[in-house]
Amino acid sequence: MAMAKATFGMGCFWGPEVTFGKTHGVLGTAVGYMGGSTENPDYRTVCSGQTGHAEVVEVIFDPDMISYQQLLEIFWQNHDPTQVNRQGPDVGSQYRSVIFFHDEDQRERAERSRQVLDESGAFPRPVATLIEPAGTFWRAEGFHQKYLEKRGAVACRT
Repeated sequence: MAMAKATFGMGCFWGPEVTFGKTHGVLGTAVGYMGGSTENPDYRTVCSGQTGHAEVVEVIFDPDMISYQQLLEIFWQNHDPTQVNRQGPDVGSQYRSVIFFHDEDQRERAERSRQVLDESGAFPRPVATLIEPAGTFWRAEGFHQKYLEKRGAVACRT
């Protein structure tokens, strides 16, 4: 079985973990932090806004069952990519919309899909999603893993 990795920041990481986790072809998910400068960040320090990390979901998928392009479509459809450093009531740079690419093909696909979406006129504001090279994925505390699933919820606000 082939395996590949994708990493997305879509605001709070709990909802995206559920969304990607129930997607056919996704083999596993984990929530954590990426894109900052602090080693071994934790939720408290990330929320302080001082580490530069974003809350992210790491998606392990089988590219023979689901394409990276399909994962990008899920990403775009499940948050507001026009908001800068926020999603809904969650405000701060840790909630930014960001795609962390793991190779050149992912970078090209992410940039192309962002451009197509931006030019489509689907949103009244420009797409603000950042596209950055993946760095170290720092797994969030166990409390955050499968947070909504452990509580019988499917979304943050139900």
